[in-house]
Formats: sequence, C-alpha cells, structure tokens
Amino acid sequence: MSKAPRPFLKWVGGKGRLLDHLLPKLPSGNRLIEPFVGGGAIFLGTDYGSYVLGDTNAHLIELYQAVAKDPDAFVAEAEKLFVEENLSPERYNEFREKFNSAHDPLVRGALFLYLNKFGFNGLCRYNKSGKFNVPFGRTSRVPRLPREEIRAFAQKARAATFVHRDFVEVMMSAKLGDVVYCDPPYLDRDNASSFKAYSASGFDLTRHRELAQCARRLAASGIPVAISNHDCTIGRELYVGADIHTLSARRSISGAAERRGDVAEILAVFR
Repeated sequence: MSKAPRPFLKWVGGKGRLLDHLLPKLPSGNRLIEPFVGGGAIFLGTDYGSYVLGDTNAHLIELYQAVAKDPDAFVAEAEKLFVEENLSPERYNEFREKFNSAHDPLVRGALFLYLNKFGFNGLCRYNKSGKFNVPFGRTSRVPRLPREEIRAFAQKARAATFVHRDFVEVMMSAKLGDVVYCDPPYLDRDNASSFKAYSASGFDLTRHRELAQCARRLAASGIPVAISNHDCTIGRELYVGADIHTLSARRSISGAAERRGDVAEILAVFR
C-alpha cells in the first residue's frame, strides 16, 4: 500500500502520528463509518471500500463537501487568502468576522481553512453563540496552502459520503459488513483538563456513556466498533468488556511547552 495522504487541516487530537499503531487494530470490513471524522487521518490512512464520514461541526463537513465537489475551485478560492497582506491580527479578525457571517459554502470553506492555518495552534473553538472565536496565531510567515493534500483528499473522497449529523444517528446507520471507528472529544485525563470545544454544544460525560452504549448495541448485532480516548479511569470503566489497547500519543495543543508531551491513550474495540 502506498503512503497515505496527509490531512490538509490541523486538528486537535488528529491521529496522523498514531496510524501505524491504530490501523493494525481496526477490524476489517467493507465500509468504514466515522461519526467524528475530525481531520480525516483515519479515513486517509485506511483502505476500506467506502466511507460514511460524519461530524457535528457543520463547517467542517461543509468544507469537506466543497473540496470533494470541486477541489480546483476550492484551491482557487483559498489562494486569495494565503498571501502576505493577510498575515496580521487585523486581517485575521476581519476574515473571522466574515466567516461567521458568510453564506456561500465555497467562500466559507476557504475561510475555514484560512482560520485553521492562521489561527492559534489550529484550534477549532466556538463561543456560546456558535461563533468561531479562535485568536490569531501570530505566525511569522504565511502558512503553506496544502494544494496537493487537498487534491489527494478529493480523490479519495470519491468513495465517501459526508454527513452533518449527531454521532448516534451516524453509528446506528451501520449494517453488517461495516466497521465503526469513533474519535470523540476526549474525556479528561485523571487529574487533568482536556479541550472539548470542537462545537458550540460541547461533549459531556452523558454523551460518552451514550457512545459506549451504542458501541455495545452494534457489537451485539455483529458490527465491530473501535473507540479512541485518553487512558483514564472513567474511560476504562465505560469500555468494560471491550478489547483495550494502550497507545502513546504526542500532544501539543497547549500554549505552554511544559504541558505538552506524550499522553497515554486507549483504543477500545467492541466485537
């Protein structure tokens, strides 16, 4: 198998660095369903026959749909933004405001990519009103526009369907022969706080319990489900009965260097 394309977005908790460890542990099947597609590293790194890729972040799904529909038009729109004159807090704030009020999917998708690359640490965060509010990243040079990665994503997306739906609806659409992989916003590590603001609604413990229940229901029907999360006490309690694999991931979302480093994760596989 040739080297997997790289995701074209920065994404908190992205699985690019864990692919070599994760992929051998994913069950085989005809179709992969991802209710939390995020940056798309698992999608890009696997070789299933087809995919259903979901997320509750409407802007993310809209971006992927725009890229899949016409990658050249998307690149042409994004090129207008990746220029020296837009490398300032003032221009960033202007485009952030434009993103929060834009209606055209192509324009909004290109702005989403700009905010992802020019914003602080590639974060995707919203306020209680649902407005994107990540500050400027204060990068010293214009970020590279990932043209080839965008086109590679579009090529593979020919086998994918993108859906803006809640994870329960996405998971429960699975049929025999499917595999479900879940990479939800993570539980807090023991004695630590995690970042959960991928969408305006957040993702609390009740939702994590619901996710584990869905996984058990599908596994009982013969549909395997794999879930990634922090290696923490509550996670191991939630996933009792699954095959638990321990992994180590490099995390760097914090602005403080001393808070970065290797973090223990688990992959829970329900069969």
